[in-house]
Amino acid sequence: MILAALTFILLMVIGVPIAFVLGIMGTVHTVSLGNPSYLLVIIQRLFDQINTTSLTCLPFFILAGEIMNAGGVTKRLLDFIRELVGWLKGGMAYACVIIAAILSAILGSPNGVASMLCGVLVPELRKDGYPDEFTGSLVAASSILGPIIPPSTSFIMYCMLTNTSIQAMFIAGIVPGLLLAVMFCGVITFFGRKMSFGKSIEAVSLKRVAKTLLSALPALLVPGVIIGGVIGGFFTATEAGAVSCICALIASAIYGEIDWKKIPAAFLRGAVTGGGILMMISFGGVIAWSMTRSGIPAQLIQFVNSVTSSRAVIIAIIIVILMIGGCLLDNGTMAMVFNPVMFPLAMSIGMDPVHFGIIFSVLLTVGYITPPVGVVLFVTSNAASIPFNKLCKTIWPFAFGAFAVMVALAYLPDVVLWLPRLLGYPG
Repeated sequence: MILAALTFILLMVIGVPIAFVLGIMGTVHTVSLGNPSYLLVIIQRLFDQINTTSLTCLPFFILAGEIMNAGGVTKRLLDFIRELVGWLKGGMAYACVIIAAILSAILGSPNGVASMLCGVLVPELRKDGYPDEFTGSLVAASSILGPIIPPSTSFIMYCMLTNTSIQAMFIAGIVPGLLLAVMFCGVITFFGRKMSFGKSIEAVSLKRVAKTLLSALPALLVPGVIIGGVIGGFFTATEAGAVSCICALIASAIYGEIDWKKIPAAFLRGAVTGGGILMMISFGGVIAWSMTRSGIPAQLIQFVNSVTSSRAVIIAIIIVILMIGGCLLDNGTMAMVFNPVMFPLAMSIGMDPVHFGIIFSVLLTVGYITPPVGVVLFVTSNAASIPFNKLCKTIWPFAFGAFAVMVALAYLPDVVLWLPRLLGYPG
C-alpha cells in the first residue's frame, strides 16, 4: 500500500487528472499484491462498477443544471426571496442562503451554485454594503448545500460504491441540508450584529410578493417536482434525472431567456462532466477492490478495535479522519480512496449505511470550503474577483458551523433517518 500511496501523491503533485490518478493507483496496488491473475480483474472492475442503470441519473442531473443555468432562474428567485426576507436586517444575506438551497435542489453541484450566485447575488450584496470578504465566504458556504440537498451527485457516487438505496439517501439529505441552511443563517445573524447589516427593502408588500412568486413559480416547481416525485413514489431517483431535464427545458422556455442554439453546447458540457464522474467511479472501483482484497479494511477495523471498543470514540475517529482529509483532498478523491476503508469500519460498529452515507458525504462536502484546497473558494474568488486569502480568513465561522451540525448528526442518527423511515425505509 505504501507504493500505491507514493504513486498517488506523485501523480497529484504533477497534476494528473484525478480519474487517471485513481486508475493508476489502483493498478499499482493490484500489481503489488503479487498475483498476475488479478490484472484480469482490473478490466472487469472498470466495467462492472458503472454497469448499472442507476448511474444514468448523473448526466441527466448535470444537464438539467446546465439548462437552468442559462435560463434566467437565479434572477427570478432573487426577486421573490428579496420580497420575502429583504425587510430584515441582513435580508440579502439570508436571501443568498435560501436561493442557494433552492438552486441546490436543481443543480446538485457546489461549483454550479457558486457560479450562479456570484453572477447575480454578489453585485446585489455589494450594492447593499456587505464587505467583500464576508460576501465571498457567504456565497461559498451557501454553495455547499448543492451536494447535500437532493439531487446530489455525491450521494449517487456513495450509493454506487456501497449498494445503498439512492432514494433513501436523497430523502435523508433533506433534513441535514435544511439544518445547515439554518446554521448559516445563525452565522449571518451573529455577524449582522457586529457589522450592522442593513435592509434590502423597507417593508413587505403582498402585491410584490404575489407578482414575484408568479414569476419565480416555474423555477420553484423544478425542485418541487423532483423531490416530491421521488418522495411520492411517482418515479424513482434514477428517473428523476430525466424528469429534471424536461422540467428545466419547460422552465427555461417559459422565461424565454435561453438561447436554444446553445443547447447542444449544454448537452456537450453535461456529457463531459458526467463522463468525468463516471470515470472516477469506474477507476475508483479498482482501488476499492484491491484494498479489500489486500485486507486493509479488516486490518483497520482490527486496529481500531484494539485501541477502543467505544462506538462513540470510533465515530469520533471517523469524523476526525474525514475532516482532515477533506481539508487536503477534493471531494471525489476522498470518496474513492476513503470509502472502501471507512464504510466497513462504520458498518462494524452498527451504523446504518444511509446515516453513515450522509455523514461521510457532507463532511467531504465541507472540504469544498476549507483551505488549503477549498475548490469552491477558488471558484468564488475567481468569479467574484475577491482575493483568495481574504476568503480563507472569513470562511471559518461557516465551516465550523457546518462541522458542528455534522458532529451532532453523527451521534443523533434518528434525526437523519426519521424522514426516510417515515416513508418506508427499513433501516
